[in-house]
Amino acid sequence: MSDRMSALENQQELKFAGEQGFFDKSRVIRYSIILMLVITLFMFLHHREIQVENLELNTIAPSYIVSQVSFDFPDEEATLILRQDALRDVGRIYALSQKDVTQKRIEFENFLLYNQSWQDEGSGNVFNTLYNATDTMERALLDIRFTDALTYETLERLGFPLKNYIVYLPNTSENAILPSSVWANIQEHFFNSNAYNPLVISLIFEFFKNAPWHIEDDIVAQQLLRRKIQAEVPEKMTHVSAGKRIIGQGDRVTSRHMAMLQAMKTELGVSRNLNHPLTHLGSLILTLLFVGVFLSYFQINQPLLLTSNRKLFLLVTIIILTLGLSKLAEFFLLSSRNSLIEIIRYPIFVPLAAILVCNLINPSVATFTAGFLTISSAIALAFDWQGFLIFNLIASLVAILSTHSLRRRKEIFIVCLKAWLCTVAAIVALHLYTSNYNEWSVLADIGSTCFFMLLTAVLVVGILPLLEASFSIMTDVTLMEYMDPNHDLLRRLTIEAPGTYQHSVVVGNLAEAAALAIQANGLFCRVATLYHDIGKMATSQYFTENQLGDVNIHQLLTPQESAQVIMAHVPEGVALAREAGLPEPIIDIIKEHHGTTLVYYFYRKQLDRMNGDESKVDEREFRYAGPKPRSKESGIIMIADSFEAASRSLERVTEEALTELIDRIVREKIEDGQFDQCLLTFEELSIVKRMLVKTLLAAGHSRIKYPAHKEKGIHEHFEESS
Repeated sequence: MSDRMSALENQQELKFAGEQGFFDKSRVIRYSIILMLVITLFMFLHHREIQVENLELNTIAPSYIVSQVSFDFPDEEATLILRQDALRDVGRIYALSQKDVTQKRIEFENFLLYNQSWQDEGSGNVFNTLYNATDTMERALLDIRFTDALTYETLERLGFPLKNYIVYLPNTSENAILPSSVWANIQEHFFNSNAYNPLVISLIFEFFKNAPWHIEDDIVAQQLLRRKIQAEVPEKMTHVSAGKRIIGQGDRVTSRHMAMLQAMKTELGVSRNLNHPLTHLGSLILTLLFVGVFLSYFQINQPLLLTSNRKLFLLVTIIILTLGLSKLAEFFLLSSRNSLIEIIRYPIFVPLAAILVCNLINPSVATFTAGFLTISSAIALAFDWQGFLIFNLIASLVAILSTHSLRRRKEIFIVCLKAWLCTVAAIVALHLYTSNYNEWSVLADIGSTCFFMLLTAVLVVGILPLLEASFSIMTDVTLMEYMDPNHDLLRRLTIEAPGTYQHSVVVGNLAEAAALAIQANGLFCRVATLYHDIGKMATSQYFTENQLGDVNIHQLLTPQESAQVIMAHVPEGVALAREAGLPEPIIDIIKEHHGTTLVYYFYRKQLDRMNGDESKVDEREFRYAGPKPRSKESGIIMIADSFEAASRSLERVTEEALTELIDRIVREKIEDGQFDQCLLTFEELSIVKRMLVKTLLAAGHSRIKYPAHKEKGIHEHFEESS
């Protein structure tokens, strides 16, 4: 089992480029990534929400709700009663009819017009004085208000302009004669300056004071006074003790109930003392413990992950994304007024991270990450921890077991379906185990988990290509896309170098079979070999498989020139691959499939030209630049490439001849040190050799030759594929 896991992890390493740049190696970046994880996890664990029943106004409460803590809440009903009591001593406010005031002014002006006796006792400008005084009287009559003594005191306390208010309650609202006290008040507050002639004042007051008036309620003034009085009454806070019933089952939810629930939630939040230094310290210690276990696990079991900042940043990005989505969903469910929290009791977030990590890194990392996220989320989120932990963990583990063979993006929906079906079984089991089987709640849990698993599938399909592109990761899904014969490079290869393309297809089949035999990544071998010789398109006519007829262009070149042309297909291939955006692991195969081997044919020709004097021949001019194969897959492709090419020179393709050929090829490459870095063991090399021979024999099996067929006197000979 351990060998199988080791082989699987080695396959996963092919997803990332073998070479590391500054970003991968920088310690500053590595510590920054870890610090980012610490800060995010601290905020996630520290800022915890409280789950309080969220009822909707005027609905029926499904169950009893009891206060979890003592609290005070703003009691609107009690406050309303107090405000009504405050208005008990407030009387009515009266005003003179505006129509009467206007009419009396018109009558006074007519009096002045038709009765000229007043001019005999006045000076020359007495008319202007009378006109101004009349305006003042009209304004005073329109502004004055009448009320009782208690209301007058209230107006005085609230800062109303008292010159406009007179303590006076008329007996009737029709044809009332105002008492002299009213006119004295008007004269005191409106005619107290020396601008008016005493004769003018006497004339005006004598005319207006004897007139009857209609008195009306001033509704606007009364409402303004009532609003100010009510605004002075403080909001009544009612105390609710812990354990006291807030609402009973079947009761109709009122605004008072909702205020009590909100106040209880606020008090629960305050009781946690989130802003207290000791609470911060506790959250920090818990965060450091989690991160410490996180780093220790990977240091012991996955050391390669911590030595690559790109892998670590990818993992931390997925963790932060999952924590953020779970916190967002928690906030939405708790703040919803539609009681969604009663339906969606166990949201499932962790499978999202499990599928992404399993597909982008490896199953071992995904398993630990799923457990890490499940435990931390169960602690920090305001959901029933028992069901939340069980369902998230089961769904994540099933998803991990189903994701390792993922080849197409649409298969993600199948993975999520399997995870959901196992979660359904867990839901039924938990309800039965806790003796809390309720058909409605079971259906609600099944429906909500179905929604979250469907959402997970959609998010994975959308996020996976973004992460693959952002972090330059090559997954099996990516490989399947690059295997498409309509890819630009493969289509060009079939046209510009058809022999090379056929050679690549055969080598791919050989390498895939050999890789699968030792539990290496067969799909990668098959896809990588399709592109390993794309550099030959630049000078396709220089390679034997693309030459037609007996013309060999190398006859016109020196051995050094021929060797340089042959070896140039590696850097040419790397340039084409980078231009086309091929994944780095495939580019590594282009670099490594010849390693630092010697172009022996042309080296030997040059040696013969120098009469066998090795000192006159620089071997480095005839060796590929490398590097040597650095993975098992790269080593297998090197063997399969050489084996397929050499097998074409055999006169008879038999098992003995192929076995002798593969033994010689592998022995020479071992002696040349080409497999020193690819981790292939002798046992694996033995399996690879047997599988290559078996596969090539099967591909080159003999065909049945049928006898001549006679039809209408014409003899036609043909061969038919078996």
